[in-house]
Amino acid sequence: MSNAIDQTRRMLSLVTYLRERPGAEVAEVARAFGISERELIGDLNVLPMCGTSFRGGDLLDIDTDGERIWWHNVDDVAQPLRLAADEATALLVAARAVAGLPGLRAGDREALTRAVAKIENAAGESAEGSARVGVTFEAESHVFADIDRALSEGLRLWLRYYSHGRGGMTEREVDPIRLLTEGHTYLEAWCRTSEDHRMFRLDRVAEIRVLDVPADPPKREPRDLSGGLVNPSADDPEVVVEVSSGGRWVAEYYTHDRAEELPDGGLRITLRSADPSQLRPLALRLGRDGRIVSPPELVEQARAAALEALAHYGEGLV
Repeated sequence: MSNAIDQTRRMLSLVTYLRERPGAEVAEVARAFGISERELIGDLNVLPMCGTSFRGGDLLDIDTDGERIWWHNVDDVAQPLRLAADEATALLVAARAVAGLPGLRAGDREALTRAVAKIENAAGESAEGSARVGVTFEAESHVFADIDRALSEGLRLWLRYYSHGRGGMTEREVDPIRLLTEGHTYLEAWCRTSEDHRMFRLDRVAEIRVLDVPADPPKREPRDLSGGLVNPSADDPEVVVEVSSGGRWVAEYYTHDRAEELPDGGLRITLRSADPSQLRPLALRLGRDGRIVSPPELVEQARAAALEALAHYGEGLV
């Protein structure tokens, strides 16, 4: 998966490309941009939410039948852009925030700085409010900076990290691979503790240090993340969950291999997870509406977590 900046750059180029090639073939466009057809379809699903107004007017009317791409309102959105005060403020704040990110390529930072100056000039008085607005990112700047340094110099990282699956702080040494953004910003890395690939949310990094040790993650083809970060691999451990009718929502919220109907109206759901322990909170949330059937170690973890929760609940009643 490309990062947010790469995807934004590609989508801006895609708009120009499609405007000049009505009815372009999906396969041809994907080849031209060096991406898979699945990634291209993902971009095309986002473009109809973009346009010349944040309020929903003049959005890009672009669709595809899976073979060709059609842009139905090219002329309507080709008029000169006029920004209202709130639109200019939002755009400028976002641009300045991205330009200030540690690890941003120098060329991208310079391009954003030039773009901000041009927008300010075009917006005139409408841009004045943006100078009084700032953005705080989900992770401290030194976290970005240390990860960027480790990636650039090929060094290992030490993390003190909150593990949602384990419900507490853990200490890990990881070999960084890449940064990814989807809702939150994640570090993909080889975790020396679990001896496996892991995704670490940057806003859950409590402490970080760059170690004077060369990073050496195992060589492998990058996992296809075009379907999202939570995109289980066929090599991930299998987890089986049985739910009653009240827990059927699990099949809607979790990517799964299969869901078999049970006589009581419930489901037997088979899914995969790179780290099955992360599904332990699911068992607690389900309560009487479901249970984890396998693997055995996850069943025991869920049971222990439930007993611990009951014990705390009992203490609260004293």
